[in-house]
Amino acid sequence: MSAEQREKLEAILRQAALPVGSDVSEQRRLIRQFSSAPLPADVTVTAAALGGVPTAEITVDGIEPRHVVLYFHGGVYVLGDAASAADLAAQVGRRTGAKVISVDYRLAPEHPYPAAVDDALAAYQALLHNGTAPSDIVFAGESAGGGLAVATMVNARDHGLPLPAAAFVMSPYADLTLAGATMDTKRAVDPLLSRELLQPRVADYTAGQDAALDLISPIFAELSGLPPLVIQAGTHEVLLDDAVRLARQAATADVEVTLDLTPGVPHVFQGFYPVLDEATEALDRAGQLLSAHLASA
Repeated sequence: MSAEQREKLEAILRQAALPVGSDVSEQRRLIRQFSSAPLPADVTVTAAALGGVPTAEITVDGIEPRHVVLYFHGGVYVLGDAASAADLAAQVGRRTGAKVISVDYRLAPEHPYPAAVDDALAAYQALLHNGTAPSDIVFAGESAGGGLAVATMVNARDHGLPLPAAAFVMSPYADLTLAGATMDTKRAVDPLLSRELLQPRVADYTAGQDAALDLISPIFAELSGLPPLVIQAGTHEVLLDDAVRLARQAATADVEVTLDLTPGVPHVFQGFYPVLDEATEALDRAGQLLSAHLASA
């Protein structure tokens, strides 16, 4: 069944892919249109704020939250919002017995770097200040949100803050220099992303700053002292190398890291859990690892 699921999904994604050369406002409109599916009936999203940063609090009926997932949505730092990530974020919350707080960090080009990084750190600081123990917190994020989750841990460490119990990043966008070999070698099989699509959005976010700065591209950051990291990616994505190199960087820095690669699936495949068995299985694996790190923290 799975091969058939993957083929159907790829056909859908190729039809929905953002056109190369489209501007930010058009891409935002298309993303809103594509991500307008209704949430599961047992998921509730409530607008809130942390440290002056807007958030979406995501809860699942019947789960008494014991932990908090601080979640960072994707969208190459220019697209998406906290609420649009609610479906996938809720799946992480389900598996960790957690309330999810999705951070509505500011987006480029209106608010280039370091706006997203500043907002992410402010939200985490406020969560700690409000009395949530770091051992009860995990970070999670997809695509740019995965990169931002890692950058926020680096930033928090450098600010002397206690770190969360673990982090889970899906298809992390961790190298905005776009230097990964799979940017080219996986181009033909990636139905969603390409160098041509990403390059203009890199310029929007970096606004003339060096894309290799460690809080822009955490692939270049010193990762020592970070908590356990769970990295998932599919082999049919141009950002595959970002995940592989990030895992290598973490291991070199003596960070406990799990690199979990699923063959034949696209960027942030976990979001397609209603139609793809591999997505549910990957989320289950991540949930078990996060729950173990929360229990032992």
